[in-house]
Amino acid sequence: MVVSLSSCTKDLDITPQDDQDLLGEDFFTKETAYKELLAGVYANLSLTGVDGEGSSNIEGLDAGTSQFGRVLLYLQTLSADQMIWSYENDPGTREIQRNIWNADDPIIYGMFGRTHVTIAFANNFLRETTEEKLAARNVSEATKTEIVKFRAEARLLRAMSYYYMMDLFGQANFTTENDAINAQPLAYNRQQLFDFVEAELTAIEADLSEPMNVEHGRASKGVAWMILAKMYLNAEVYIGQPKYTEALDNCKKIIAGGYILADNYLHNFMADNNTNSAVNEIIFPIISDGQITKNYGPTTIMINGSVGSTEDNGVALGVGADGWGGALRLRKQFVQLFDASIYNNDTRNTIISEGRDIEITDISNQDQGYLLEKYSNATSTGGFGVDQTLVDTDFPLFRLADVYLMYAEAHLRGGTGANPADLTSYINALRTRANNPQNNLTISDIDLDFIIDERARELHWEAHRRQDLIRFGRFTGGSYNWAWKGNGTNGIALPAHLNLYPIPAASLASNPSLTQNVGY
Repeated sequence: MVVSLSSCTKDLDITPQDDQDLLGEDFFTKETAYKELLAGVYANLSLTGVDGEGSSNIEGLDAGTSQFGRVLLYLQTLSADQMIWSYENDPGTREIQRNIWNADDPIIYGMFGRTHVTIAFANNFLRETTEEKLAARNVSEATKTEIVKFRAEARLLRAMSYYYMMDLFGQANFTTENDAINAQPLAYNRQQLFDFVEAELTAIEADLSEPMNVEHGRASKGVAWMILAKMYLNAEVYIGQPKYTEALDNCKKIIAGGYILADNYLHNFMADNNTNSAVNEIIFPIISDGQITKNYGPTTIMINGSVGSTEDNGVALGVGADGWGGALRLRKQFVQLFDASIYNNDTRNTIISEGRDIEITDISNQDQGYLLEKYSNATSTGGFGVDQTLVDTDFPLFRLADVYLMYAEAHLRGGTGANPADLTSYINALRTRANNPQNNLTISDIDLDFIIDERARELHWEAHRRQDLIRFGRFTGGSYNWAWKGNGTNGIALPAHLNLYPIPAASLASNPSLTQNVGY
């Protein structure tokens, strides 16, 4: 991982360490080099640099505002109705959670930059694994066969990066391995990105591993289907065309792929979610652990941040009694989704309310607002992660429960091919797993209002909420307000242009092909 994190210095302003910049022909004398190089593409999802969790290998980007999972969480969750971050002197957080961001926000720049680094690393891997280069290096036939799969994985990670750029920004610097390293990138719009991701994931499907048949943390066909399902579910937002039948088709592929729900909802969010029953549910994780892939990523942030200002609940969470002293709290509107008595013993309800006011009138007051204990650095067997700050808990970027809910929503939105009996079975399975007594719902009980609320109850703090609210027409405008939306204590309407983030000013300056999004 270290080698390839400093590899692609000509594509972006990545700062190499001379003693670690080892990529030359000597590197490829061992055939294990190709898997090591691929590991670096994956590593960019977890790590920010080659010199520990506080380092950054991108010029001008801090490790705290450029770890992929963390900035994704900020842009998809902190910007919406579930989470509040207490320490608004942390760069960019105030603007994101109050919906007053601009093109100079470091978190927005961090997402734009970090995602393009994954694209650059994937392109670099593909350039180093052409048939010509493999032949010139006398690579064995066995390794060549492996590299076919490796190349498909690199293309998937690149496609996933373009998918997130399409969702968040509606634009991206577009390059592939066929572009000269120093060439000025094209700027692709949403339609072009949609078409590329769709074609790319379709093209590589046959070369990817079967679901449930990969090393932990590597991508299989299931990940390709998941990206396609989510892209098709949001196609009306992205390209103005409904593709709900296509979303259903990909959901059905995932469900048939052998994934099953974890025995316990909370296993998905524990320090051993790479070995407990969650391994059967998590389709793709962002790796985190306290020894090797140490990072200040989303699970480290959420677990330390879930320790209250006075509760000293960090011991149970595996990060020490004080944690970060009330860094994260819940907005009222999310809490109210669990108000009904049927949620009292629902295992998805990990809200701590005792002695606390539901209202947050002063964001800097850590004593206001309820807490959440969804994520922990504890294991399902009673132990804890190896480090008391940098946690062992992988971030479940994609998991089966989301697929069940997408299946239902795509059907309700007009997609064809769903079996109503399967639909209710999937929703009731989530309710049964959560110990919710209302687990015998019929098709008449399940409508789109139910889906958007159930997605919040099932998938909160998993970096989906902004996307969901936009798809339901509730993110901008004033039909649905939440605490501090638009910088108002009780929430105010947002202008429609905030459905996209601005292109960072620094990125506009470096590529004149990019254009600023409307409204910024």
